[in-house]
Amino acid sequence: MKMSKLFVKTKREFPSDAEAISHKLLVRAGYIKKLSSGIYSYLPLAWRVIQKVEQIVREEMNKAGAQELLMPFVQPAEIWQKSGRWAKYGKELMRTKDRSGNEMCLAPTHEEVITSIADGLLDSYKQLPINLYQIQTKFRDEIRPRFGLLRGREFVMKDAYSFHTSQESLEEEYENMARAYTAIFNRCGLETKAVQSDSGAIGGAVSHEFMVLTDTEVGENDVFYCTKCDYSANSNHATSNLNIEETDSGFTEEKIVDTPNTKTIEEVAKFFNVETNCILKSVLYIVDSKPVMAMIRGDKEVEETKLLNICEGIEIRPATSAEAAEITGSEAGYLSFVGLEDKIKVVFDKSANKMKNFIIGANEPEKHIAGYNFKEMPEFVDISLVKKGEKCPICGEPLDVTRGIEVGNIFQLGTKYSAAMNAQYTNENGELKPYIMGCYGIGVTRVVSAAIEKFHDDFGIIWPEAIAPYKVIIVPVNTQDELQMQTATEIYNKLLEAGVEVVLDDRDERAGVKFKDADLIGFPYKVVVGKSITEGKVEFKTRTSKDAELLTPEEAIKKFI
Repeated sequence: MKMSKLFVKTKREFPSDAEAISHKLLVRAGYIKKLSSGIYSYLPLAWRVIQKVEQIVREEMNKAGAQELLMPFVQPAEIWQKSGRWAKYGKELMRTKDRSGNEMCLAPTHEEVITSIADGLLDSYKQLPINLYQIQTKFRDEIRPRFGLLRGREFVMKDAYSFHTSQESLEEEYENMARAYTAIFNRCGLETKAVQSDSGAIGGAVSHEFMVLTDTEVGENDVFYCTKCDYSANSNHATSNLNIEETDSGFTEEKIVDTPNTKTIEEVAKFFNVETNCILKSVLYIVDSKPVMAMIRGDKEVEETKLLNICEGIEIRPATSAEAAEITGSEAGYLSFVGLEDKIKVVFDKSANKMKNFIIGANEPEKHIAGYNFKEMPEFVDISLVKKGEKCPICGEPLDVTRGIEVGNIFQLGTKYSAAMNAQYTNENGELKPYIMGCYGIGVTRVVSAAIEKFHDDFGIIWPEAIAPYKVIIVPVNTQDELQMQTATEIYNKLLEAGVEVVLDDRDERAGVKFKDADLIGFPYKVVVGKSITEGKVEFKTRTSKDAELLTPEEAIKKFI
């Protein structure tokens, strides 16, 4: 490809609406163009990268024994109603109607479709196990699309589904997919960590996410891991061996105290001259339009996904000040469950298990109760966010934390969909049984962005060679110089003949502009034909090296053939 013909327009400035470096560089380097919030056109450079990721995924999935198919993007409400998810999935499901008034949706995932395919076609245990996959566009109506391709509304995904007659068979395929995923991401140049995770709207008892660990703040979740054993988990699933010691504020008599201007835990602790772990914090949430009050020790934070799962809800958000006033008659900073036990759902975190004579909101503006003790011991559950340094639940060593970008996930679904949709096979005894299922996803476009988050510098993208749009760019410094252009063209043609993915920058631009564009776009290798060609030499340089190597044109060609 000649640069003068390549459909790309680089920009000198980052887009103003971009937060993540991958989003900034993809736009600035001419890979994507925004159409609408969370929806992007993949321009030729991006599409080449996406196709390379897809091909790696396809090769490794086929190698692992899976078979490719393609399912509809538009789905009828009927199958979602049958699974029970039409009402439960939430607002991310884009719902519409066809001209006949039938309710439809744009596919965010394909559990219902694949289950309906299996029903009637996989009718005998002799056909199982089997793993079917596709690579296709999905749509999820994210409430806050951000970070470009990392959290867009429309995206490309590989999703696979396996069908089994036993849990043991499912677990074997689960491990098979875990190995395939490791191979896929390694080939894409990405080191990943498989961490325990929440199953979310997909469901299932066991799930793991494959996370690219980064130094940036873009990763959706904190990943807690142990440096002494194999334990690692997404923050929404992580637990710790929290040493719950008894805490005592020292106030042995229960009484209401005027506490003006003490809305925060720190202000309350300072007012009473106690540690924050002597305060029982109240946090009011709205879960599926209903109020839920989370009670947690003052030095801990609520992990909202854990709370949502405890409530068996779909959506969760903090209550507004107006809602708090209406529900409790008080205001944030002075709330508690006292007097509200029979009116709203109250969830107590395990960190409150050994609190004694603690301080709690009085449900009156600018008042707290000191010396409070539970009248009846409530049920304690885990709704707390793990902190760095808390003890590993397996070996007891301190946990560390880093940011991670999810690029893949695997789920043990069990019979969640097959039982709900009455999808069955006949076993060896002639009995009808629901399929035991697994689900395995890879965010293809997320892999593209994750690679940039992991590999970039001040000058632009540093692509892993396996997924770079082109392998090498040939840059003649002066296109008006006959020898430079002749040599650059000869190298270009020989590499083309050898099947090397190569670009010739034949533009009549300043050398500095060409070099900046080459680094911005992220070509892994660069061959510069400049004044040294009069001595029979060209410059060979890798994207990550500072120094160039002087080679003959023939030696430069041999670098790639």
